Amino acid sequence: MKVLSLTEPYATLIKEKKKLIETRSWKTNYRGELYIHASMTPISKTTKEDNKLFSLINDSKLNFGHIICKCNLVDCIYMTKEYVENMKRNNYLEYICGGYEVGRYAWVLENIEPIKPIKAKGQLNIWDYYNEFEVMSLMDNIEYGWMDNEGNKHKIIDNSYSDNYILQSPKEIIKNKVGVCWDQVELERYYFKGNIWNIRTYFIVHYDNDKYPTHTFLTFEKNNKYYWFEHSWEKLKGIHEYSSLEDLLIDVRNKFIKYELNNNYNKNNLCIYYYKKPNFHINALDFYKHCESGINILLEKK
Repeated sequence: MKVLSLTEPYATLIKEKKKLIETRSWKTNYRGELYIHASMTPISKTTKEDNKLFSLINDSKLNFGHIICKCNLVDCIYMTKEYVENMKRNNYLEYICGGYEVGRYAWVLENIEPIKPIKAKGQLNIWDYYNEFEVMSLMDNIEYGWMDNEGNKHKIIDNSYSDNYILQSPKEIIKNKVGVCWDQVELERYYFKGNIWNIRTYFIVHYDNDKYPTHTFLTFEKNNKYYWFEHSWEKLKGIHEYSSLEDLLIDVRNKFIKYELNNNYNKNNLCIYYYKKPNFHINALDFYKHCESGINILLEKK
């Protein structure tokens, strides 16, 4: 869903249908459904002292850091001198809710509906918000496979992989519709970026001579529960819930041992690393190094 972040009290004024036009310095060609997000930005001193503006809110609760309503963006109008003067003269209450100056744009909103507030991070411009089920649906557009450093698509992991693999950016994965778990986790990270669910990514590897089987996966925390979000591992595809992060990591480790290592492993050679977002277009060796530079997770339970 497309989202627009506003500072308070302007987001709430839209939710309360007191403000039907959002004013911006830039034009948008987007038309359609739009979430309105109240950002975490504190109310400015000038706005706080605007008694006329705050009189429109009455006792409405402000919801900093939440998506609070949905609407339809139906038009984007360039403000001429005549437009600004007409707004000030004939729609003064709307006029005081925005920045009306020649050269700016009026985004016209219709069908405003309050929703149950959703915690979310704000972003600049129009951005996307997806819940976990929407992300899984989007990920279903991606097949398992990889792109080499010459832009060729491969469906099978073969001997050329280690020398020719290149980590794609999220936009490249969407375009190419293919990616191994390393790529897919970065696309998942991209889709989840509007959430505040403590997104974490992990790299599990078993060091076995020249064969280093690996898997990357994404987790998030929501409502005091922990979730393993899995798309690329077809056998275990789904959103798996746990009461603790340790339980989650232990379960992933045990399933990796069972299904990927066929229970044939050396526990001293099995590692799980928490890693942060890597640079795109790195090769397989550099991806290993990046993940190994993260935090090595030591699990106590067997």
